[in-house]
Amino acid sequence: MAMMLDSIDLGELYDLGGEQLEWVDEFDWDAVAQEQERSLAGTLIVQEGVKLHGRPITLASNGAAWFLLSLVRQLEVLRDEPGRVMPLVLPDGREFSVIFNRTAGAALEAKPLWRQVNPGPDALYELTIRLITVAPPPPAP
Repeated sequence: MAMMLDSIDLGELYDLGGEQLEWVDEFDWDAVAQEQERSLAGTLIVQEGVKLHGRPITLASNGAAWFLLSLVRQLEVLRDEPGRVMPLVLPDGREFSVIFNRTAGAALEAKPLWRQVNPGPDALYELTIRLITVAPPPPAP
């Protein structure tokens, strides 16, 4: 199964390993939020609730996936649209509604494999894409 972000097939060029993007913070998420405080009498007060959205999804090449500059440019267009909710489909079939996570560092990082003064559309890059889950958009009327 392909790895898709909106209409962009991240694994389009199988030989470059695009489907091998690693979800580096997959197991850092805790679905339960917890607040702790002390009462004036010293009693511990704990409140817990289930988080509905806001799970970070950071996808990184980590040396295993390369992408063409032409694809990086397509991702830049998505990144530059404020508030755009996008479907993300992972190779294992899991689906999420996401936006770019702009508070955890650059929402899109692209590092060239080889330094070039004027790279062409076929130049290769490693990527880090920072996303965060949000509520899915309402269905179209």
